[in-house]
Amino acid sequence: MVIDTNKCVGCADCVVACQTENNVPIGYSRDWIMEFVEGDFPKLSLHFETQRCNHCDDTPCVRTCPTGASHVAEGGIVKVTHNECIGCGACIEACPYDARYFHPDGYVDKCTFCDHRLEDGLDPACVSVCPTECMHFGDLDDPGSDVSKLLKERDNYTIIPEAGTKPQIFYLK
Repeated sequence: MVIDTNKCVGCADCVVACQTENNVPIGYSRDWIMEFVEGDFPKLSLHFETQRCNHCDDTPCVRTCPTGASHVAEGGIVKVTHNECIGCGACIEACPYDARYFHPDGYVDKCTFCDHRLEDGLDPACVSVCPTECMHFGDLDDPGSDVSKLLKERDNYTIIPEAGTKPQIFYLK
């Protein structure tokens, strides 16, 4: 996933779409909006980041799961098999992005990039509703994909790179 921070206006449509699409209980979320103010008055700048599980290549959450409920599915999506999760919280503690939460039904939940939609050839719900089209989804390994082209054309960054997790969500500057 590639997110253009110059286009994101912090509207939270992505958050609501995710909650609705994935039946996320009220008071919980799989994604959220962060607001960053930089500079000194009167020269301030503001940007927003829509954040979620970074579907890392090096997954501390998966390594710490004692049951294997947290795993990497084919295609690189990090998932939790709910009926195998014992709710111990090891994965929550291991995630440097705070991208997991305890579902009221007793398991850990997180973003899945709406893999059920991907199977139908659709974008994740968050991407499909974004009014500014700041979110882009595709195959980072395909040099011809839109996301790969965006990363080649624009300066970009990942959040918390020092964690060494090799996140798969990139933010365009």
